[in-house]
Amino acid sequence: MASPTTGKTEANSVIQTENGSGRGPFVILCDHASRRVPDDLGDLGLDEAALRAHIAWDPGALGVSRELSRRLDAPLVYPDMSRLVIDCNRDTAAHDLIPSVSEITEIPGNRDLSDAERAARIARVHAPFHSAIAALLDARAAEGLETAVVSIHSFTPVYKGIARPWPIGILSNIDRRLAEGMLADLGRQGIEPLGDNEPYAPSDGVYYTLARHGEARRLPSAMVEIRNDELATASAETLWAERLERAMRAARDHLHARQGSEHA
Repeated sequence: MASPTTGKTEANSVIQTENGSGRGPFVILCDHASRRVPDDLGDLGLDEAALRAHIAWDPGALGVSRELSRRLDAPLVYPDMSRLVIDCNRDTAAHDLIPSVSEITEIPGNRDLSDAERAARIARVHAPFHSAIAALLDARAAEGLETAVVSIHSFTPVYKGIARPWPIGILSNIDRRLAEGMLADLGRQGIEPLGDNEPYAPSDGVYYTLARHGEARRLPSAMVEIRNDELATASAETLWAERLERAMRAARDHLHARQGSEHA
C-alpha cells in the first residue's frame, strides 16, 4: 500500500488540494485520506496498531484518488488528519463527528470533550475542508467548467464479525445517474459482486460531504467504496484507479447522451 501522510508536525494548512487548476470534468474528494494525529492531541489514548487500522483512516483511498486526479486532470481535496480527530464526512451535529467508540475500539482522547474542544476541532479541520471544497466548486462554476463530484473511500472486509463480499460499492442518493453509469461499466469489466449502496447507504449518515457540495449544487455525484484488501499495494491502487477512470468516463458519456435525448 502506498504510504499515507503521517508526519506529526502540523503544516500551515491541514487541508490539501492537489491539481487545483485541473480542468477535467470531475472533482475528487477523499474525506479519510490520512491517519495523522497532531502532537497536541497525543495518541488519543490508542496504541500504534489502532492508529494504523481502518478506524483511523481509509487505507489505499488517497493512492487511488491521486491516480484518478492525474488520469482525469481532476482537482483533489482531502484533509491531512485522521477521522479519529474529526470525521469530515459527518454533519457537525452528528453523534459520531468525533467518535468516542469506533466499531469496537474505545477512543479515550475523544471522551467527555467540552464544547470549546469540540468547536476547536471543527475550526481546525472540518470547517476549512468544506470551505476549500466550496471555494473550488465556486471557481469552477464561475469558469463554466463541467463538474461531477466523486468521493473515494475504502472499507474493511469484515465489520463487527460480518464479511462483506463486494470488492467495490458505489453509493448514491437523490441523483443516481452517475452511480448507475459507473455500476454498469464496472459490471461490463467483469467485477462482481457489485455493491449498489453497499456496504453503506446514505441513510447510514455517510453521504454528508456529497450532499453538501454535490447534491446541493445539483452536480452529478457518487461515493466510491473499495474493500481495502483490494488496495494492499501501490500497483493495486493503480489498477483500481484504471477501472474507476473507465467507469467514470463511461458514466459521463452516458449522462451526456441521456441529457441530449431529454432535450431532443
